[in-house]
Amino acid sequence: MSERRAGKNSGNSPRKSVWRRALNQPPAPDRHLEPRAEPSAPEPEPPSIVQAALYRDGVRVSSPATLADTFRELREQPSGMAWIGLARPPESELLSLAEEFDLHPLAVEDAMEAHQRPKLERYGDTLFVVLRAARYLDAPEEVDFGELHVFVGPDFVITVRHGAAPDLSAVRHRMEKTPELLKLGPEAVLYAILDAVVDGYAPVVAGVQNDIDEIETEVFRGDPEVSRRIYELSREMVEFQRATRPLVSMLHALMAGFAKYGTDEELQRYLRDVADHVTHTSERVDGFRQALTDILTVNATLVTQQQNAEMRALTEAGFEQNEEIKKISSWAAILFAPTLVGTIYGMNFDHMPELHWVLGYPFAMLLMAGVCTSLYIIFKRRDWL
Repeated sequence: MSERRAGKNSGNSPRKSVWRRALNQPPAPDRHLEPRAEPSAPEPEPPSIVQAALYRDGVRVSSPATLADTFRELREQPSGMAWIGLARPPESELLSLAEEFDLHPLAVEDAMEAHQRPKLERYGDTLFVVLRAARYLDAPEEVDFGELHVFVGPDFVITVRHGAAPDLSAVRHRMEKTPELLKLGPEAVLYAILDAVVDGYAPVVAGVQNDIDEIETEVFRGDPEVSRRIYELSREMVEFQRATRPLVSMLHALMAGFAKYGTDEELQRYLRDVADHVTHTSERVDGFRQALTDILTVNATLVTQQQNAEMRALTEAGFEQNEEIKKISSWAAILFAPTLVGTIYGMNFDHMPELHWVLGYPFAMLLMAGVCTSLYIIFKRRDWL
C-alpha cells in the first residue's frame, strides 16, 4: 500500500492539514451519481459526477456511486486505478477530491475558475493538464469551445469538464475495449484524452475550410454581409489558435520526459502520433488566419473599387446634368433678350423714345437679332451649346 493511502488510513495526513489551512474550508459531504428524491427539499441540482470507475489490470472492477465509495474502494485496491469524470463540479466536490488525492491548491483553483489557457504543470507526482476542446456546429456555422482539466496521479485520473466537448464517455468506452492499453495506467488515459481532443479538431478544420470557401465566393459576388462573417470567423480562429498552439509545446514537454519517467514505448509512439496531428492542425489554423486576413484585404479592395465606380458614375451623371443645365441656361438667356426688348416696347406709354420713329420696328428687330446672335456666339465658344 502506498504512503499516500497509509497516511489517509491513519487519519493524520499532513497534506490534509495543509489543504484545510490553505483553503480554509471544512471537508465537504459526498454527492451521489444520481440525485436523491427529497420530497420536502427543492429540486436538486443535476449531479456533476458523470462517471466514476475503478480498474485493475485494464479491466473495470467497480463503479462506485459516490466519491466516498470511490475513495474507500481505491484504498482497498493497492494495484487499482480510479477514473473520475466530473462536469462543472461545485467547489465542495473539488475540495473533497483535493484532500483525498493531495491535489495542489493552485491547480484546484484553476479547475474551479475555468477559462484557463492550455498548459501542462507538474506538482510532485501529479500532472495537471488544461485542454481546450472544440466542435463545429453545422446549423449556426460556428465553432464551440469547451475546457477540460485533467489531474493525473500515480493511481488516479480526474477529469473536470467545462462545456459540451469533448465526449469523454466515448474515450472511456474505447479504452475499456482495449484493456492491454488501459492497464498501462493513468498515463494511457491521459494520452487517450489528448488524442480525443486533437481528433475533435479535424471536423472543426473541415468546417472552417468550407466556411472560407463560401466566404471567398461571397466576396467576389459582392455580398454586403460578408465582412461581418469574415470578422466573426477570424475571432473564432484566434480562439482556435489559442487552443491548438500551446498543445505543441505541451506534447513536446511530455515527450522530453519519456526517459526520466520511464514511459512505456507503446505510449511513446501513441503520443508522437498525437503530436504530429496537433502540429498539422496548428499549421492549418495558422493558414486559416492568414487566409482570412488576405480575404479581408481583398474584400476591402473590392469594396473600395465598387465605391470608386459608384462615385465615378455619380460624377459622370452630375457632369452630364451640368451640361444640360448649361444648354438650358444658354437658350433661356438667348430668348430672354428679345423678350426684354418686346416687353419694353409693348408698354402703353405715349411718350417713349423712338415710339413714333419710322425705323423703330426694324431697329427693334435688328436689336433683338443682334443680341441673340451675340449671345449664341459667346455660348458656342464656351461650349455651352
